[in-house]
Amino acid sequence: MFVIRMDCMWISAVRGRWRTLFVILCFCELSSVTGQARYSIPEEQAEGSFVGNIARDLGLDVARLVAGKARIITKGGRQYVDLKRDKGTLVIKKRIDREELCGKTTPCSFSFDVILENPIHLYRVTVEVTDINDNSPSFPKPEINLKIVENAAVGTRFALANAADPDVGINDIQKYALKPSDNFKLEIQNQADGGRLIEMVLQKPLDREKEETHTLMLIASDGGEPHRSGTVRIHITVLDANDNAPVCSQPVYKVDVRENSPAGTLITTVSANDADAGLYGDVTYSTPHINKEAEQIFDVNVKTGEIKTTGKLDFEKSKSYQFNVQASDHGGFTDTCKVIVNIIDENDNVPTIQFMSFSQSIPEDSPPGTTVAVFNVDDEDSDGNGVVKCSINSDVPFKIESSLTGYYTIVTDNFLDRESVPEYNVTITVSDQGSPPLSTSKNINIKISDVNDSPPKFHQSEYSKTVPENNSPGFSVFTVSASDADWGQNARVSYFLEEKEINGVAVSSFVSLLPAMPDPLL
Repeated sequence: MFVIRMDCMWISAVRGRWRTLFVILCFCELSSVTGQARYSIPEEQAEGSFVGNIARDLGLDVARLVAGKARIITKGGRQYVDLKRDKGTLVIKKRIDREELCGKTTPCSFSFDVILENPIHLYRVTVEVTDINDNSPSFPKPEINLKIVENAAVGTRFALANAADPDVGINDIQKYALKPSDNFKLEIQNQADGGRLIEMVLQKPLDREKEETHTLMLIASDGGEPHRSGTVRIHITVLDANDNAPVCSQPVYKVDVRENSPAGTLITTVSANDADAGLYGDVTYSTPHINKEAEQIFDVNVKTGEIKTTGKLDFEKSKSYQFNVQASDHGGFTDTCKVIVNIIDENDNVPTIQFMSFSQSIPEDSPPGTTVAVFNVDDEDSDGNGVVKCSINSDVPFKIESSLTGYYTIVTDNFLDRESVPEYNVTITVSDQGSPPLSTSKNINIKISDVNDSPPKFHQSEYSKTVPENNSPGFSVFTVSASDADWGQNARVSYFLEEKEINGVAVSSFVSLLPAMPDPLL
């Protein structure tokens, strides 16, 4: 009886159709955000203009940017800045119009992330866009036509249209002037909401018999360098006497309207009373100074004062609208009331998932906490409608961690064993807190790569057989076999005889091992 022992060994070369397989596995481990950078640039810079030395400001070598495949990650929208990895600098990719980017919001800025791999590092970069005086003040219409009764009392006020300037700060409108100023003077009142009430005040009585019309010029000027200005011509027709002016029922109308309300939705009705009788007591309604955006969404019935929607309301585009409604009689008297429309957010945006980095395969000896994937979650809605909850299926050895607002990582939560489970299907589900909630899901497949952690095992613990003496060399005694739970090269086994002696003679002088045909599955 012979005893045969088997060990596992690495195979560096195999004849025939077998070749040595070397597998190099690279894994990225995400560290938390390690730095931030902030820059300030004027708008309208040419493409390729220098923004900042991101390598220097983050304390990185240019070689690290290149080796880490540094790249810019943006959350939707346009990418205004490009990264020159080989120089470590940020440059303008697309010409930036501050007014298009932020409107009247100031300060104006946009943010993006710079991500590096091997290991993964994430940096937040904020670029403030400063204003230049590239817009002139403009009025809603080139002309204003007024009808004023000849016996209008000195001190009677007439509201005029505000000019608009997309620029901000000192580049915005700084002053108004009225020319000539023989019969009228200009008064400006700052309102609580930050707007201005511009009124033309009668300071000298009118006489229709002497002068039936007057032409004035209203000039709006900004404070930029060089100064820019815009004008509107005011045509005044002097009418015969009208004793009473319309009076609005209330100075301010506030109303809440849900976004996505269908066209034709009645939001409110303004009203005014005029004590006069007949034609002078007939009141009509208009919005002579409404801005273009509100004009495309709201319509005022000239006779009833009903205000209805004519376009789509989108909370994500604008949260509120303000405009004035003017009540006029046929004698030239007017009164003005303000309408404030607040848009109520609807849960009409589904959360989105965007992967920043993902390892499709990890080794089975990866310790708990190994990073598998990094992804970003975003919801364009506001308040509870935009608050998201992120989760994965519970039957996998992974968990979700939040590394930065809106960013999540999937890490191993337990030890892995490829021989038990060779791969996992992970479902990422993101849902918001709207009513009803909206959600989205993405599936990823994570394969577990093999490491040589399973020893070979014989199919039998002991082999025994009796053979006759004097048999010829090459006589087959029996066949032994073993298997290894590992995969590929790690499952290849070899056999050899333990060095023992029988009656002082080495076992190898009696028997030898012949290799069997290789398993085609290995």
